[in-house]
Amino acid sequence: MSRFDETPRADLGLAIAAGLLGAAGVSLAAIAAHRVPTPAMATAAQMLMVHAVAVLAVAAWAVRSANAAGWWRVAARVMLLGVALFAGDIALRGFEIGQLFPMAAPIGGSLTILAWVLVALAAAIDWRRS
Repeated sequence: MSRFDETPRADLGLAIAAGLLGAAGVSLAAIAAHRVPTPAMATAAQMLMVHAVAVLAVAAWAVRSANAAGWWRVAARVMLLGVALFAGDIALRGFEIGQLFPMAAPIGGSLTILAWVLVALAAAIDWRRS
């Protein structure tokens, strides 16, 4: 049995969500290049693609961590939520549809910053206990 077979379903769920985040990012990049050439749309696409990879990496650390797996998972979930709020709100504005809700982009950006702090915390816990 491989290590993948022992991966908790929650971590596989994070990987699925990261894949969808990446797909959304590539889609928005294409839209930004061909249909809605606004800097905001390109920013939303970039945030989605960069953080899709980051969520995959954080989920992988959760699987390997003996000490801080819960912190890694929380960081990945907060990152997913933050980036989805930020990029979703920016994309809706780029399409001139409106917004998710007032302050969605700043809240999403703040959550994304918090997620990176949680990544540092999880790494520090693993480092200290190893």
